[in-house]
Amino acid sequence: MPVVLGVAFGVSFLVPATPAAAHNELTGSNPRDGARVASAPARVELRFLAKPSPTTTKITITGPDNVVAGGTPAFDGTRVRVPFTPAAAGLYIVGYQLASSDGHPVKGEVRFTLTTGTAADPSASPSAAASTNPAGSPSAVGAPSAGPTSATPGSPTASTVPAASERSDSGGRWWIWALAGLLLLAALGAGLVFRRRRKAH
Repeated sequence: MPVVLGVAFGVSFLVPATPAAAHNELTGSNPRDGARVASAPARVELRFLAKPSPTTTKITITGPDNVVAGGTPAFDGTRVRVPFTPAAAGLYIVGYQLASSDGHPVKGEVRFTLTTGTAADPSASPSAAASTNPAGSPSAVGAPSAGPTSATPGSPTASTVPAASERSDSGGRWWIWALAGLLLLAALGAGLVFRRRRKAH
């Protein structure tokens, strides 16, 4: 009887272990989750508990600005290797989705940070350098040329403003002289009339 109880007790532990063994899961990766990598690896490797099926397994790698940085995965037993083509330094996310032998879907992600840029970045630096090169100095040379041009339109405006003021002043003086002339003519006319009347009397 004790032997029968012991066998039954052992079987009770073995039975639930069967579906658990059929349930696949990630056991490791290279680069590992949360790693900071100075040089970009040629490929990303994922290791699973059971052999994943190429027909039901999907692996994607995205980098900064959602740039796709992965290629076609290669399956080798429980390992899956994906070519890695980084675009720039930053956070990269390896997403995986597969089906276990029991039909249960398994999905997750591995994150790692590339701390240095790729060869594409230095090639972009010459363009940045070109913008900061002495070749950019013509733009600085163009700035002084813009200076005199802005100064030249300023000078005519400065000359025209006093000219306008002089015209307005001369116009005001003309009216004064005209009024003075009219007053003088009126005074002369009144004097002549007064003298004629005086002689008549």
